[in-house]
Formats: sequence, structure tokens, C-alpha cells
Amino acid sequence: MKLTRRQFTGRALGTLGAVALTPAGAAWAAGGRDNEMNILCWEGYNTDDVLGPFRKAHPGASVRAESGTSDPDMINKLRAGEINVWDLINVNQPWARDQLYPENLIRPLNKERFMPYFEKMSPEFAKPYPLAFADDGNLLGMPQRYGPFSFVVNTDKISRKMAEDEGWNLFLDPAMKDRYGILTYDNWNVIHMCLTAGLNPFAPVDEAGQAKFRTVAEQLFDGAKLLTDDLVAMNTALINGEIDAYFTGGTYTASPARFDGATNIRGITPSSGPVGGKGGVVWVELTSAVNNPHPSPLAEAFLEFVQQPEICKVVAFAEGTYNPIAQMGNPEVMALFDKDELDAIQMDSLEEEMARSLDYAPVASYDALIDIYTKARRS
Repeated sequence: MKLTRRQFTGRALGTLGAVALTPAGAAWAAGGRDNEMNILCWEGYNTDDVLGPFRKAHPGASVRAESGTSDPDMINKLRAGEINVWDLINVNQPWARDQLYPENLIRPLNKERFMPYFEKMSPEFAKPYPLAFADDGNLLGMPQRYGPFSFVVNTDKISRKMAEDEGWNLFLDPAMKDRYGILTYDNWNVIHMCLTAGLNPFAPVDEAGQAKFRTVAEQLFDGAKLLTDDLVAMNTALINGEIDAYFTGGTYTASPARFDGATNIRGITPSSGPVGGKGGVVWVELTSAVNNPHPSPLAEAFLEFVQQPEICKVVAFAEGTYNPIAQMGNPEVMALFDKDELDAIQMDSLEEEMARSLDYAPVASYDALIDIYTKARRS
């Protein structure tokens, strides 16, 4: 089973051209770095479609990438001493300013070099995007891929309007018992179960809130017909009519089915919710420069490289799942997407879904909630 980038589980990493953490590898990493670059990233940036053209633009360069299955796992690699190995790290939006920068694991980017790129980004990022900056004003990373992430329905069975209006309550309706699946991306499930229970997942949850969370988790698992961490299997069940919806999903998970022609499979962002009126959540990737004591000049060169229109398109449509990218505010980038590709990533509703979404952040009471969640899942 193929692991996916949004699972946030403790599974082992899948690697592509990974840097071996042997004494020889460490010595190699600490040596001359002018023509070497290593990136720790979500899948997509590690493909030959992205790295191949960069290698061609830098003949003789040693360019390696390793892809992870969770933000914390990748961050912990730096904490464990691999700051000497990596030049770039690509993780979701809260980590750069909340953990990586305060712990001196990343270094600021050259604002003179990179700020002009924000001017061509989509409106949400051209302001420019606040989570890309530290409180001291330093630029901490460049945004690229992003997307709303809530749940998915078959619109032949549940209309988009009904799904948006009902929001998370859809899954609490007794009539939905055995009509939905749960895509078991545990961290996201916890976030979404909080929202279903009327709780803010990004604020501490007290005992009364935990009791509500327990009730919702038990009901959701009891009513689910299918549990899997395989988005392909979940989409197949939705297409085949085995289920009518699945809990936890969005543009990222629905896009492969939509691109294959099943446009009745649609990621849904609730029209309202318990946190400032919002019920959806959006993830945004930031790529930052690791505070390697022997920095490679190719790191910032790569960050500029992936701003190029042709490479932006490759990144957006990498690895069989498709996502919007911040650079789509640039007409040269948008011109590279055809109608079917834009439909696959639900561009028709992207702006309004973003407006209804909270920024992804760490779950404040994660230890307590994941314990409740795990017991409910096992039962």
C-alpha cells in the first residue's frame, strides 16, 4: 500500500536517492558543499521530473532528496543532528515560525531575492503570506502547494450544497450509518473530529470538550462502513457506490479520481463551523533553508528554480495527486493548466473554500485526544 503525504503516522520513511546517515555520509555532508544539495520534502519535489531539469541546469551537481510521511518526523531528523545533512526542508505552514526558526533549525531567506516572487502569487499569498515570516520580519520559507482538507462526497448521492450546508453534521446523521468511510489519517481525523464536536482543535480542549470528542469519535467509528489509509481504495469505494462520502479528504485526495473523469467525486469545505464561523482547514507547504553549518548555494537556487512556470506545473501535478499552487496567480503559470486539470483541483470553488478554512496548526491537546481516538477506533 502506497503511503501518502497527509497520513501523519509513525511509519518508516520512503526514500528516493536518500542521503545515508553513516559516518561516511556525515563526512560527505560536512565537506565542500558548493555543488551539492539535499532536500527533505513531501513527495513531488523528489521526482525526476523536478530534480532532472535542476541537475541539467547545474551540470555535475549532486542533488539528493528524501520524502517523508509526517512533518514532525522530518523536523525530528534535524533535531537529531541531521542539520548537517540537509539544505532545504519542505513541511506544512505552522512549523517554520513556531518550531524550526525558534530552534535555529532554519535560516532566513534573502528577502531581496525572493520577495518579488510573492507579487505574482495568488491573492491569498501575494499579501504576502504571513506564516512565511517570523515575528522579527525575516522570510522563513516559500509557499507553493496547498489545498482545503475536510471531507469528500459523491455528488450523485449527496449534493455539493447539502454537503457544504450540513458540514461535519453530515456524518452524525443516523441516516448516514454505513454510508461513509473514514480515511485514517490519524492527525487529520483528530482535527476533523474536534470540528465535528464543535471544538477548536488548535486550542486546549478541557475535560468537558474531551467528553464531547469521545462521543463523536465513538459514533463516527461505529457508523463507518470502511476504514483505510489508502486514498485510491477510498475513491474506488466512492465511485463504485459502496459509500457516499468519506471523512477526511479534500482536493488532494479527490483530485486523482476527478482527473480520471469522475468529477462527481468532490472535496467539500463546510460553509460554516465552530471556529470563528469556519469549519474547514487548509494546509500550505513552505520550503525553508536548513541552518546547515556548511550551506550549499544550490539551496536558494533550487527555491528560485521551482518558481519557474514550467516547474510550478510539474510540482502541482506530481506523484499522481494534484494540488493548487501559490504561483497560479502568475498568468504564465495558469496558462499551462488545461480545463480538465483545473477541474481536477476544483479551481471553480478554491477561493471561497480558502475563505472558509482555518490554517492548519498543531493540535493543542493532541496526546489526550489521540488516546481517546485510538481507543474509539479499536472498539
